[in-house]
Amino acid sequence: MWQGNRSSPTHQTSSTTSTSSPSQALHPVVSEGTGISYHDEEKGILGCPHYQRKCKLQAYCCKQIYSCRFCHDEASDHAIVRSDTKTMYCMLCQTLQPAAQYCGGCQEQVAHYFCSKCKLWDDDPAKSIYHCDDCGICRQGQGLGKDFFHCDKCNICMSISMQDKHRCIERNLESDCPICGEYMFTSTTTVIFMPCGHCIHKNCYTEYIQTSYQCPTCLKSLGDMSEYFARLDRELERQSMPAEYAKYISHVFCNDCELRSPAKYHFFYHKCAHCSSYNTTVLRTENTDTDDPSSLPTATTASSMATDTTTTTASSTTTTTTTDAHERSLGSMPGQYVSEDQPPRSSSAANGNSTSLPNQDNHGDDNVTTPSRRSE
Repeated sequence: MWQGNRSSPTHQTSSTTSTSSPSQALHPVVSEGTGISYHDEEKGILGCPHYQRKCKLQAYCCKQIYSCRFCHDEASDHAIVRSDTKTMYCMLCQTLQPAAQYCGGCQEQVAHYFCSKCKLWDDDPAKSIYHCDDCGICRQGQGLGKDFFHCDKCNICMSISMQDKHRCIERNLESDCPICGEYMFTSTTTVIFMPCGHCIHKNCYTEYIQTSYQCPTCLKSLGDMSEYFARLDRELERQSMPAEYAKYISHVFCNDCELRSPAKYHFFYHKCAHCSSYNTTVLRTENTDTDDPSSLPTATTASSMATDTTTTTASSTTTTTTTDAHERSLGSMPGQYVSEDQPPRSSSAANGNSTSLPNQDNHGDDNVTTPSRRSE
């Protein structure tokens, strides 16, 4: 038999009391959260900025009432554990009661979708949501085996079109975005796969590729850069190095093919002898003229021969660098341009065709082709 606790809506916060037994789902608590809130007030849609729903939740941790877990976390000094939620507050009949899809007081459906595991309510009928036990969260989509599948190695749900076609990286999404540093597994921002298999926020990726063609994690090229590399070939032929550098070579590590090779010394660009990529890291530079044991000309000399203010870059190319390409900072990456025009971004990068990963909560992004998390 249903039992509820009806309370008058108020904007005053009163003291909270807890029951002696955890099995009791009702708490005579009235907080400032019992007021009516809207997802779209003009249309009369109840909810909050994050979700559309006719109920609120009572946080088990502090017994306060909030529209959703995001509203709780934004207003509190601690994070809610959504699975611990036991009680909901119906905004239609203003009654505290056990968490459910239907109100036990007014018998109204408080949300089109309800997950008893995640304690998630979403009343947007246009959204298809399912729960993934392996991920431990709810995601946007028709469901596993329909439009999505769960990759056990990557530990993420992906579009079924990517099955057996993506590069697996163990627990790939359980990492921070390499640009903004936000933890991507629980991020509310759309996450995508780059061609190398690493993940990044879609908006961070869009901004990042305006100035770099390398994956910020592994430094591999983000697309087909053959046109840009061919243009560098022409530019370097036109702008030959001074004669005093003719006997100098640089030993480089190619970030694309992951092989080492010697390359003609240059202030900025060094070509891989295996795959012709200029996406390389200088390991060391040496003078091959055995009759002239003098050291490589100093950065001061090099900068006086350069046509622009690139002393720092020239200096960095003359020193021995780490053999671990992953330890290089963005500031020392290749990609400074000989000519004034920008290098062509690959068609996949420029058009945003990198494979999308499940974003956690896109709040209506129609471009997302993978499930989004709907968790509390």
